[in-house]
Amino acid sequence: MEKNNRLLNGIKFFALSIFLVLYIFPFFIVLINSFKERKEILENPLKLPSVLNLSNYIDAFTKMNYMHAFLNSLIITAFSVFLITLLSSMTAYIFVRKKWKFNQFMFFFMVASMIIPFQGIMIPLVKIYGSIGMMNSKWALIYMYVGFGASLAVFMYHGFIKSIPLELEEAATIDGCSQLQTFFKIVFPLLKPVTTTIAILDILWIWNDFLLPYLVLMAPEQRTLPLSVFYFYGTYTIEYGPAMAALMLATIPVIIVYLLMQKQIIEGVLKGSIK
Repeated sequence: MEKNNRLLNGIKFFALSIFLVLYIFPFFIVLINSFKERKEILENPLKLPSVLNLSNYIDAFTKMNYMHAFLNSLIITAFSVFLITLLSSMTAYIFVRKKWKFNQFMFFFMVASMIIPFQGIMIPLVKIYGSIGMMNSKWALIYMYVGFGASLAVFMYHGFIKSIPLELEEAATIDGCSQLQTFFKIVFPLLKPVTTTIAILDILWIWNDFLLPYLVLMAPEQRTLPLSVFYFYGTYTIEYGPAMAALMLATIPVIIVYLLMQKQIIEGVLKGSIK
């Protein structure tokens, strides 16, 4: 039995190792090519660089106006995730605790809206908001992200809040808490696992999103990091080296956040999935 278990564990480890290599291989290709000249990339993109040339990173950092683009991405992501988690948790709480028929209708309406693909509404979206002067603004983009991200967040919060005993809120009410105080002091702290899960999903989605910022943000000073990376892709030519370096520069912040918060991220995902 012990021999069979060791064999099974060895097979699992081998299979997981293969999946790991396949998963990180594209990242590895981008990394090694970010140090090469254009000629060397075209000759053999799989070959290790002969010299670690940092000129691509300097060129990319300058041309994409990295710090300004990073600040734009940070503002949009931070405000969007904050508003999505706050407003969606409060909305789901009302949906669960208030047994109104209107709430049931709105909840199913929000869940049903998740099946509508963004590509099906992006042209009317740009036309309508462009006609009322809401384009080319970070705050308009944040407003849209809150709208698009609220449905999934409300759905996840709704299922989690139903598992919270109502007696906790009744005890808080007896102690003199208003409904708003009960939510923020009793209910919301208990939502930490699902809040972490939603925040992770939304950070990855908003930080890496290209299509919606491309439609909304037109001025160069409004560009996010993914839009700045697109600067190196021209109509007739591609600056391969700087483009690879720009991709790495855009990816580094997410990697740093994951390394610093991996314990909280894994714990939040596990607890959220169990609930």
